[in-house]
Amino acid sequence: MTPNLLILGGTTEATALAKTVADAGLRGIVSFAGRVDRPVRQPLPQRIGGFGGVAGLMSFLKDQSITHVVDATHPFAAQMSRHAVAATKALDLPLVALTRPAWVPQTGDIWHSVADIAGAVEALQRPAARVMLAVGRMHLAAFAPNPQHFYLLRLVDPPKTALPLPRTEVLVSRGPFREAEDSALMQHHRIEIVVSKNAGGTGAYAKIAAARALKLPVIMIDRPALPDRMEVATPKAVLRWLAHTCTDLGV
Repeated sequence: MTPNLLILGGTTEATALAKTVADAGLRGIVSFAGRVDRPVRQPLPQRIGGFGGVAGLMSFLKDQSITHVVDATHPFAAQMSRHAVAATKALDLPLVALTRPAWVPQTGDIWHSVADIAGAVEALQRPAARVMLAVGRMHLAAFAPNPQHFYLLRLVDPPKTALPLPRTEVLVSRGPFREAEDSALMQHHRIEIVVSKNAGGTGAYAKIAAARALKLPVIMIDRPALPDRMEVATPKAVLRWLAHTCTDLGV
C-alpha cells in the first residue's frame, strides 16, 4: 500500500513539506482552515475549510484512505492539533507534528510573558500607548476593552468588517519580514509596545529582533498546551518518520 498523507497546513513549514513530499513522488493532500483569502498554492491537491470536529476529521481520513497525518499547523492552532491527536488515536493512524522551535529570550530582550490572549489584554490595561498588535485577525475583538491605545495591525487580508478598535492603522502584507524593515516600521509609527504570539521560526521573528534593537518591551503570549505527540522540526525528518512507520506497518 502506498502512503497517502494528510498535511494539516497553513504555515511556511507545511508548504515546504508539501514540496518535499511531491518531489519524492508521494501522495498527499494539504488542508487549510480557510482563514486567509489567498492560501499559498501547493504542489499537492488541497482542500479548504474545517472538518466538523473530531468525528468529521475521522470520516475524512477514512473516506480519503489516509495512512499518515502530519500536523504542520500554526503553533497556536490548538483546537485543530487536539482534534488531530484524538482522530488519529481513535483510528490508530500515525501522526507527527512538524513544529517550529519556540522563541527564547535573548540578551537585550524585554519580554513580559503571559499565558494567553486574555493575559495580553490584561497587560495592556495601562495608559494610552502606541502598540504593534501582532496576534492575527481572529483575536482583535479581545482587545476592545483597551480602546485607549493606537494599534498597528499587520494582516494577510484586508478586513472585511469594521475593526473593533477605534484607533488603528492596517498594513496588508504577508511574511517573511526583515528586521531592518520592521525596525523602520516601528520607528515610523512611534511604536512603544509590541504584542506577539510566540510563533517560533524565522518568518515572523523580524519584529522581535527589531523590538530588541529598539529596546521596546514585548508582551509575549505563550504557546497553548497540547496533548503529547511526536514532533520533528524539518520536512526531511518527516520523510524519515514516514519511512520508519511504513516499515513498522508493513507498508
